[in-house]
Amino acid sequence: MRVFACASAISLALILAAPAAAQAGVASGPRRVVSLKLCTDELLLMLARPEQIASVTYLSQEPHETPLWAEARRHRRNDGSLLSVAALAPDLVLDMGGGGRDTGRIAQRLGIRLLTLPYPRTLDDVEQSVRAVAAALHRPAAGERLVAGIEQLKRSAPPRRIEAMWLGGGGRSVAPESLAAQWMALAGLKQVALQGDRVTLEQLLVRPPKLLLKSSYRGGQYSSEQRWLAHPLVAKRAMATIATDGRRWTCMGPPMIAETLRLRRLVRG
Repeated sequence: MRVFACASAISLALILAAPAAAQAGVASGPRRVVSLKLCTDELLLMLARPEQIASVTYLSQEPHETPLWAEARRHRRNDGSLLSVAALAPDLVLDMGGGGRDTGRIAQRLGIRLLTLPYPRTLDDVEQSVRAVAAALHRPAAGERLVAGIEQLKRSAPPRRIEAMWLGGGGRSVAPESLAAQWMALAGLKQVALQGDRVTLEQLLVRPPKLLLKSSYRGGQYSSEQRWLAHPLVAKRAMATIATDGRRWTCMGPPMIAETLRLRRLVRG
């Protein structure tokens, strides 16, 4: 009974404190921002002032998940649930794809502003998400700098593209109309259509692409992929291979700008 009373008192304190904190931050922007997804972690880390960040997910602090892990480790971690950060009394919570009805109800009950972004399907979607987070943070100029980087890539995209296959763990690939393929196009690559969006040994033997774009994401965990890539018949094919930082392809947000420029230089070279 005593534990229940304490929990109720904490909840009541958070409910009363959250609206006041939100009003105090109106002029200068939110002061305690929390992210509940890896992809919103990346946006928050690239757009917010460090002192605005109250918590990011544990995934963003793992070196094999995002290139922003070192910056992420400077902040408190959470498990991706709103309950894990409620005691921080955040004045803005970033989510992506929806965290279920409970997240929305808890945020509403505690008077916390919840900004839920859709999963991006196009480059325009990426730009819209950047602008939405930047506006919520009162950092529009920071958002426009990232958008300008994407727009510059669009304007300078190579007019001719090399036929390529994106290759992830276990033979996974991407569709020609996917967001991944749109980033590839900015690097001068054209993703070929594959049945089931998968690369097979037979396809590499019968119709190898001019270039294989191989994701490095958790590469050591996909030994079966490594075996068929090392097949002697595949090795005889005239097929260039370029490694790409697979961590950036998980969310395919602003961290892709630098990777696209790097790939463009390699393709041209």
